[in-house]
Amino acid sequence: QVQLVESGGGLVQPGGSLSLSCAASGGIFSLYDMSWYRQDPGEQRELVAIITSGGSTNYQGSVKGRFTISRHNAKNTVYLQMNNLKPDDTAVYYCHAYQITGNAEVTYWGKGTLVSVSS
Repeated sequence: QVQLVESGGGLVQPGGSLSLSCAASGGIFSLYDMSWYRQDPGEQRELVAIITSGGSTNYQGSVKGRFTISRHNAKNTVYLQMNNLKPDDTAVYYCHAYQITGNAEVTYWGKGTLVSVSS
């Protein structure tokens, strides 16, 4: 069982920056593909960025060039650096861990951290 705990959310003005962290415990962190998702009330949860166990990254189009996902396997932590934030980035941000073991898919979610972008 893997536990994921997000931190770093808050209120920021448009154009500002925030750095989110997700600390993992209870599993072999380096084996998991790690992602950040976000969700507005009444909307579906959407993928923001992913970093694979091998270190490859991919981003949702609207955040490319502004957000950077990274991981530190020795610290069991994944990060999301968010720059030039826009009001549309306002959402609850969730950390996600994913692994395929044998024939089974294993997935875990954190409880989320709120990011509000407003003047």
